[in-house]
Amino acid sequence: MVRLSTPAPPTDRLTTAHACAVVAFVMWGLLPIYWKQLEEVPSLQLVAHRVVWSGLTLLPVIWWSRGWEAIRLAATRPRVMLRQAVAAVLVAANWLGFVWAVTHGRMIESSLGYFLTPLCSVLLGVALLGERLRPLQWVAVAVAAVGVGWIAAGSHHVPWIALFLAGTFSTYSLVKKTTALSAVPSLTLETLLLLLPALAFLAVEHAAGRGRFGHIGSRADLLLAASGLATATPLLCFATAARSIPLSTLGILQYLGPTLQFILGLALYREPFDRTRFIGFAIVWVALALFAIDGLRRRLFRPAAPDREERGAAG
Repeated sequence: MVRLSTPAPPTDRLTTAHACAVVAFVMWGLLPIYWKQLEEVPSLQLVAHRVVWSGLTLLPVIWWSRGWEAIRLAATRPRVMLRQAVAAVLVAANWLGFVWAVTHGRMIESSLGYFLTPLCSVLLGVALLGERLRPLQWVAVAVAAVGVGWIAAGSHHVPWIALFLAGTFSTYSLVKKTTALSAVPSLTLETLLLLLPALAFLAVEHAAGRGRFGHIGSRADLLLAASGLATATPLLCFATAARSIPLSTLGILQYLGPTLQFILGLALYREPFDRTRFIGFAIVWVALALFAIDGLRRRLFRPAAPDREERGAAG
């Protein structure tokens, strides 16, 4: 009996997918430079502008990709809309935490949050989905907890920004795993759900004389208007990559983002990084290495499985 299989994607398609993944993670890693140029804008206003301009950027994309029908059908299904609303709140909270960290000199701590995100994701899988961790995964989680505890004890404060970013993004990823929508319609619907509250907030701020758009120079206005493109581009690149690249490869590439953030905070913006933080980060990096080794070992020694188990779509 001849076993039929799905033909492997062409090499040029894989090359394009890998390039899209690298572009997405590098953009996410370098976005702090962008937000640093808008330090005069309060974080809540910055996130509101990000929502509004992202919506305007995604509308032609969803029209071109003919995704309106998927959004229309989702609007008739309360459970789908509830998941999308929860996802929208989580991604807005994550954006707010990240923007606040970048504009308040906490970029290194924000990078720690994104280093911790995969470990938070597996813990959520255990707590909410009944998944079971392998022994080395438990060791990795325990080692990471030691690293966070070391930073908290040595600096006399809990790295709450890191924990907040890891918690919101891992929970967002968990919610997105259960959505019925593909990446672009899902992201567009989340943005549309946030659009009216964002517009209302900006209107109140401008009416009270606190609005920054139109009052801090044309350069800042242009950067605010372009924030939608800066937000949507890496997300769309990631969605393109995730259709063709195994999740194990994406898992490795995702560390490009926090690594670049860490380097920016340390080398470009000279944020404080003392011996205590160095040891704490080193412990967390050991945890991530153990986590990666476990995943690689499982991938190399498990029985062959259909390709679809190794692929997924963002969103």
